[in-house]
Amino acid sequence: MAVSSARGMRDFPPRDKQRREQLLGIIRETYARHGFEEIETPAIEDLERLHSGLGGDNEKLSFAILKRGLGADDLRHAGAPEDLADLGLRFDLTVPLARFYASNHAVLPPVFRAFHTGPVWRAERPQKGRYRQFVQCDIDILGEASHLAEVEVILATADALHRLGVTGYTFRVNDRRLLTALLSAAGIAPEFHGDALITLDKLDKIGPEGVLTELVERLPAGFDRGVLAAVLSGESIALDPAVISQVMGGSPEAVAAAKELCDWAMAVAEVLGPEILVVDPTLVRGMGYYTSSIVEIAHPDMGISLGGGGRYDGMIGRFLGTDVPAFGLSLGFERLIDVLPMDSTGHPDRVALLYDRDNPGQHLVKLKIQLVDTGHTVRLVPKSKNLRPVYEQLVADGFSRVAEVTSDISDSASLAWRELSGGN
Repeated sequence: MAVSSARGMRDFPPRDKQRREQLLGIIRETYARHGFEEIETPAIEDLERLHSGLGGDNEKLSFAILKRGLGADDLRHAGAPEDLADLGLRFDLTVPLARFYASNHAVLPPVFRAFHTGPVWRAERPQKGRYRQFVQCDIDILGEASHLAEVEVILATADALHRLGVTGYTFRVNDRRLLTALLSAAGIAPEFHGDALITLDKLDKIGPEGVLTELVERLPAGFDRGVLAAVLSGESIALDPAVISQVMGGSPEAVAAAKELCDWAMAVAEVLGPEILVVDPTLVRGMGYYTSSIVEIAHPDMGISLGGGGRYDGMIGRFLGTDVPAFGLSLGFERLIDVLPMDSTGHPDRVALLYDRDNPGQHLVKLKIQLVDTGHTVRLVPKSKNLRPVYEQLVADGFSRVAEVTSDISDSASLAWRELSGGN
């Protein structure tokens, strides 16, 4: 029988699990200090909800769960695969958040600041940086119509990245309304905007010429390639509403959207510095539910983003019947793990006790409990003839000191400690 984990899934040895929990703890603590409250939702949602059009292309990657009690006749007469399932694993945390808010809004504050961490599942084709089970870290503000939501969420996210030790990243920002204005200025009819945005989102994969070629193939003839070519050059735009609106078509809608974008982006830049914000006119973000502001976190060492999000003012209304303004951003936790260096230093509260096999267990446990009660993490390690691999394992697991337990030691204060290092 195969013993490897399922394809696209991973096991985490103790050291890796400890590091993941430590980093998640930093993110949670940072978001809590910024006034966000943690929620938890089930891993499983109704399949109808997961396939309600809120999840964009990710809906196609959802894992369905077969109904209980299905028989052979049910399998033979099912019209479509989804007829056999009524539940599914969540593919992101935004759809569960929308359902959570609609269910609990009566007991939540008018402006609800939430953060939400946990595993999600997608039927991806596994490859480097893409897994079928992975952790997401979402931070959202629901009920705030002003762009204070964008500013708060981005500043809290930047603080979390700073506390994690991530450097060199930038926030790429844009507005879906600017993209709509651009497409209209190019003569593309509204009913083809969705197809055009899907193609624009491939810019980093197929390049400007590839995008223009695909647009010609997908769209009716007659749109103005020149209007799009200026944007597809890949050059960032200055944080100036007049410049942005002109590049994105110059319509009144573009002018209004550019002003809003610059208002909140400048507020962020005043705190973080102008170099950390980049206006990217080609940024699309794949989710169709974004209504205006969109954000992506770029890192020079990664070919993919560290996270992203945007404003989705229309999603909650699909559940609640009344639209609720919302803005959120998700950190790609697995990608952060790849960016951050492994901490190779020992921790002062992690200590090991070496013991002979014939040492009474009651004696060992007494010393261990004394150390645990004073705040240490303690591992009991049996002695062996060759201690070198033992020490190497302890160092790899983050232990800083080791002491040998003999029968004449009655108190932990009498232990003779030896410092551990990579050379032991």
